[in-house]
Amino acid sequence: MEKIIEISGLSKIYPNGRGIKDISFGVEKGDVVGLLGPNGSGKTTTMKIISGLCHAQSGDVKIFGMNIEDNFEDVMKRCGILIEAPALYENLSAKKNLELAAGFYPNVTKERIDRALETVRLLQYKNDKAGRFSLGMKQRLGLALALLSEPELLILDEPTNGIDIEGMVEIREIITRLSTERGTTVLISSHLAGEIEKVCNKVSIMYEGEMLTFTDMTRALEFNPTLEEYFLSVVKEKRGGVVI
Repeated sequence: MEKIIEISGLSKIYPNGRGIKDISFGVEKGDVVGLLGPNGSGKTTTMKIISGLCHAQSGDVKIFGMNIEDNFEDVMKRCGILIEAPALYENLSAKKNLELAAGFYPNVTKERIDRALETVRLLQYKNDKAGRFSLGMKQRLGLALALLSEPELLILDEPTNGIDIEGMVEIREIITRLSTERGTTVLISSHLAGEIEKVCNKVSIMYEGEMLTFTDMTRALEFNPTLEEYFLSVVKEKRGGVVI
């Protein structure tokens, strides 16, 4: 199977001692991979390095077989990225936000803008100002921005953070639909085991800057009733049998 992401020996330690240490994993075409871990476990740092938003102190990142440092523009043309809160012009409409972002990509038509809004179920609100949107609607608009290039790879950092149950379900359904209908490869992070369990076919457990496991979801759940139980067992083993 074609490798979309290849990470080898990735490390970045901040002055406060936090960061990531020797992260290695691969994402195959069509995978929906979840990075699961508490806040401060290194998920966002890993995603920022993969997305070229910050630099690693050591290690290599290849996307579509290309080194991210040497081929940044060529790689990013094929990616959609939503890390932390979406950057929106709140005094502009949803449609206008996408029209402005469209200038960064070649050949983005009005039809594609409408298609992105329809995918995230915001088409009927396209003329409403983003500042009037709920938090969940803003997250969906951020996702529409990430989908504007019709990416082969979608990188989403905590896309359901801070939104209600209905919003979580909608984001989850969108990710599943993109994977099954378009064959989009997705890398998603969350501190919510239930969300990762419902949407991903592979999972990595991240804890204190380390990647403790990387496995198929079916294998993670083979001897555990839930992904939460799997997470706790992995972390307990890391801590030498001490219950957290």
